Amino acid sequence: MTSDEQKIRGVLRARQDAITQGDARTALAPLADDVVIYDLPPPLLYEGNEAKSIEALEGWFDTWDGPVTVSVDNPTIMVSGDLAVAYGLLNMRGTKKKEGPLDQWSRSTVVLAKRDGDWRIVHEHNSFPLTMDGSGKAATDLKPE
Repeated sequence: MTSDEQKIRGVLRARQDAITQGDARTALAPLADDVVIYDLPPPLLYEGNEAKSIEALEGWFDTWDGPVTVSVDNPTIMVSGDLAVAYGLLNMRGTKKKEGPLDQWSRSTVVLAKRDGDWRIVHEHNSFPLTMDGSGKAATDLKPE
């Protein structure tokens, strides 16, 4: 594993740990100022300051009864110069207030750029597959084989 891959894994792991700890400021710290995020909840995209909203992330934390873990345990990482891509299956676990336990899998791709010597997240894309049965519903109950 290269030094850059180790640093990227560290950035991603620290972000996951911050989410589990409910620390919005640390979870958002690796995001570049010009980040674009395609996330699970609407709208279609979040950009810049909207994507980096501490208040919005804290509001999401408040929808959970206790900690939530959001993790890609062993992402595939590809590095080319000052650009890197990390992807894998994302597992979200916790207990939603008023809904109960959640253990859900989705897909995640993170694009990072090295800026001033540090790896910053410039794009993140999280998604569920569609059922493709005409209902337009996401297949949120899938598990890795």
